[in-house]
Amino acid sequence: MSENVHVRAQQLFERSLVEGLASTDQEWLGGHLRECEGCSRETARAQELLRAFRSVPVSVPRDLAARTQLRVRLRRRETAQTSSGGALLWVITGASWLLGVVSAPFVWRLFAWAGSQLNLPKLVLEFGFVLWWTVPALIAVAVVLHQRGVTRGFADRGSS
Repeated sequence: MSENVHVRAQQLFERSLVEGLASTDQEWLGGHLRECEGCSRETARAQELLRAFRSVPVSVPRDLAARTQLRVRLRRRETAQTSSGGALLWVITGASWLLGVVSAPFVWRLFAWAGSQLNLPKLVLEFGFVLWWTVPALIAVAVVLHQRGVTRGFADRGSS
């Protein structure tokens, strides 16, 4: 017999323990186990080991299910808040970018006028123009990072 037959028998046996088998696979496995002494011994040992594991008493806290459900609900709420906030942030960012592109010539004219009135060097005007567009983005990033930090802190407190 080829090695693939034994590997298939092992895979089918493992699958039968977890999810069950179709009748054709079950028949094939039964036939192979009747013919192959090595695979039969191996499955018998595995079944014996499983019985031994199942006979070991395991104590769990009475409120384990309730605590697990609470954590699942908290995590679901946390991810729902994060995902809805993320979509809103993308919409706001897109609108801000669009408004920035449309209003850039007007803002530049305003900076040029202010620079001519105050006799400011062109480098100061350019730096001010760049800051005009980057400061709101940096504030948005700071808000998002702060929100994630608060959410993580809440999750860390809930898990301890």
